Amino acid sequence: MTSRRRSGSAKGFTLIEILATLLLLGIVMPVAMRGISIALASADHARHTAEAATLAETKLNDLLTQGVSSASGLTGDFSPDHPEYQWSYQSAPRDFNVNEVQLRVTWLERGQPRTFDLSTLNYDSQNTTGGLP
Repeated sequence: MTSRRRSGSAKGFTLIEILATLLLLGIVMPVAMRGISIALASADHARHTAEAATLAETKLNDLLTQGVSSASGLTGDFSPDHPEYQWSYQSAPRDFNVNEVQLRVTWLERGQPRTFDLSTLNYDSQNTTGGLP
């Protein structure tokens, strides 16, 4: 009967097993949480960058179809849908009646300013000088 009591009474965890488990959790959990934090920050940055790229492409196309390829210093934001994103437009003449146009989109991400630049070349058919002025 004594052998039955001993085998029946050893059904729990020992203090050493519990302390070892807590120590392991204390080491693994901060590392895992840091990894999750980095992954979430990367996903947030990717989402913002993709959204900025879409907004920049749309705005640059709008400006070029309105015929402002040689204008420079234009700024604005994407209100009312995306007021957290601002844009600025620059144009610089190049050879052979071509203008290099650049649209820069800026936003705040985790308290830090971020930018996305989109540029293209645009042929100016109105100017027929054939080169730089």
